[in-house]
Amino acid sequence: MSRIGKRPITLPAQVTVTVEGQQVQVKGPKGELSRLIPGEVSVVQENGTLLVNRRDESRVARQRHGLSRTLVANMVDGVSQGFQRRLEIQGVGYRAQVQGRNLILNVGYSKPVQIDPPEGIQVAVEGNTNVIVSGIDKEVVGNTAARIRAVRPPEPYKGKGIRYAGEFVRRKVGKAGKK
Repeated sequence: MSRIGKRPITLPAQVTVTVEGQQVQVKGPKGELSRLIPGEVSVVQENGTLLVNRRDESRVARQRHGLSRTLVANMVDGVSQGFQRRLEIQGVGYRAQVQGRNLILNVGYSKPVQIDPPEGIQVAVEGNTNVIVSGIDKEVVGNTAARIRAVRPPEPYKGKGIRYAGEFVRRKVGKAGKK
């Protein structure tokens, strides 16, 4: 039995969930999300909690049980609290700024790199070097942060680039340090 899949999802007071067949729709103070759940699992709402159950004991149903429960739990968390990822920019002259909804990155290329965030995603910059990506959909927030990081990933020799907050970059010694 999936240990994650059998845990109930408690619903905050201001969150409402509607289940129509395999379509799960979650509404909360920050917005609303909708997702199609695989046919091998079912979602049942009981007095303030959600339960994700398997329809049978097949291998595919067991594989999707915990995944489906986590996806629904992330939807509930997203519409009630929201998600955010923090990025740090390190390097001499590297900086970021927000222009309208777009993020402008100056990270050592000949021209600034402009990133257009998808709908429902907010990008903020603190002190020119800290970027905060926030939204209600955990998957889209993570993908947007990964796209920003991919513009200039941290390099192992000097540590310059864009990294997640708290990310450890393993440093290498250069040619001069070989001896």
